[in-house]
Amino acid sequence: MAHGQDNHYISADTPLEYQSETGRLNIFGFWIFLGAEVALFATLFATYFTLSGSTAGGPLPGELFELKGVLIMTFLLLTSSFTCGLAIHAMRRNNLTSMIVWMIITLLFGLGFIYMEISEFILYVEEGASIGTNAFWSAFFLITATHGLHVTIGIGWIILILIESIKSGLTPNTAKKVFISSLYWHFLDFVWIFIFTGVYLLGMVAYNG
Repeated sequence: MAHGQDNHYISADTPLEYQSETGRLNIFGFWIFLGAEVALFATLFATYFTLSGSTAGGPLPGELFELKGVLIMTFLLLTSSFTCGLAIHAMRRNNLTSMIVWMIITLLFGLGFIYMEISEFILYVEEGASIGTNAFWSAFFLITATHGLHVTIGIGWIILILIESIKSGLTPNTAKKVFISSLYWHFLDFVWIFIFTGVYLLGMVAYNG
């Protein structure tokens, strides 16, 4: 009875991911989860800004931070957010092939970002800036590596969802999972904007060597 009543209020314009009560509840629950993630990164940012002045005993961030590389990483992530949005648009048009293509492009941008971040970490360590160098670099690696880990998890998660979508097709269940993973991906891009400005750009300005 409740199931029938639930379907009664679903219009033809309702996105596929919202066409089941489970889907709507899962999406709402994920928004709550993202609230917890906001609290996590807010704590990391607070820690970083508290320790950002403790640079003794190691190279200054302005000596190592390279604007070109950070801009490329930012471009990769922001573009991936755009292609992720195109994937959701394709999904809502019931175009499974287009959705998969755009999601794969999104993942490639994400992998490019991870590759550049790991390369950056290796370079910094070679230049004498590791997580144990001083409080600043400890906070830097903590916040950027936590974000990078989230991106890596997101890539693996989306791959699994794409595999399921290929096997099962576009259903309210698979659409829900794709949509939730897109929320997660957009959230990580949002966090990166704060890392880009609050960590890299301010680091270059405040500690330009």
